[in-house]
Amino acid sequence: MQTLVIGDIHGCYIELLALLEKAGLSDGDSIIAVGDIVDRGPETPQVLDFFQQTPNARTLMGNHERKHVRAARHEVKLSISQQISRQQFGETYADAVAWMSTLPLYIELAEAVIVHGNLEPGIPLAEQNPSVVCGTMGGDKILREHYERPWYEYHTGDKPVIVGHNNYNGTDQPFVYNDKVFGLDTDCVHGKPLTGLLLPAFRIVSVPSRGNHWSQIRRTYQKPPVVIQESVISWSAQDDLSLMQLIEKVRQANDALLTLLQSTPDYYELTPRLQAKLYAARAEAGKGKFANLMQLARLNKLDLEMGRKILKDPKEVQRLLPMRISETKNDI
Repeated sequence: MQTLVIGDIHGCYIELLALLEKAGLSDGDSIIAVGDIVDRGPETPQVLDFFQQTPNARTLMGNHERKHVRAARHEVKLSISQQISRQQFGETYADAVAWMSTLPLYIELAEAVIVHGNLEPGIPLAEQNPSVVCGTMGGDKILREHYERPWYEYHTGDKPVIVGHNNYNGTDQPFVYNDKVFGLDTDCVHGKPLTGLLLPAFRIVSVPSRGNHWSQIRRTYQKPPVVIQESVISWSAQDDLSLMQLIEKVRQANDALLTLLQSTPDYYELTPRLQAKLYAARAEAGKGKFANLMQLARLNKLDLEMGRKILKDPKEVQRLLPMRISETKNDI
């Protein structure tokens, strides 16, 4: 049985699905996120729903989840990324925060210990300071005041430690220190890969990001705050019919793009990661959410329910439906 440990996802649902596809997990395998599955990205509610609904998937509490929970207790104020997530969740926000409050601070496996942020040396796992383990600003201050070197240089435990929270290398590669500490945050939400680690082999798996999501999200939400409607937008039978027509159009565009790419020389010589990167580059020639739907179609994850979640409003279907495939794919 394998376990896929995933770095900071930050609302990048399409990349999450791509990573799971590339990892090739079987029914008996497990999925563990290191935390920070929310905020900054375009699909935070979908990522949280995945970990709520998938039996073999679980996540730790990261500093972003912890801030939502503490803000609900009036202990801190939400930063801009949490305010945006609150708008994305809409009326389901309170339920989402209640679920976040139940998340563990660490998971210990036979092969490794998993935390979101940091570990203090010489302190039993169950007695670690939650601020340090979650990687909060207060926890970082504790480490600066008490230790002269980075925390991972002090780790001498029997088991390796797997963390997220920081892109220690500042590159698109995970951080590996003496094969004892594995840092999996590679800044997917800022345009770099989403990275996972397959246990027990300690094999790194990664997929490219669709782009700098946080930069795009911040620009979008600099506009006047959107008023959250009290009632959920309903989809009529006619809306669903129109959505099915759009899904069929997306599938046609996906088939056309795959046919084009597969006909190019040396396509099958590329690694799966490079194939996915090539597809993403061409799909981004599409227009916004149409390109997102195409990625779902490529992963065979596009259905009526997922279409509603991505588009959110039937009006978006009507906006996209008249588009010709050639318009969406730059004459693929």
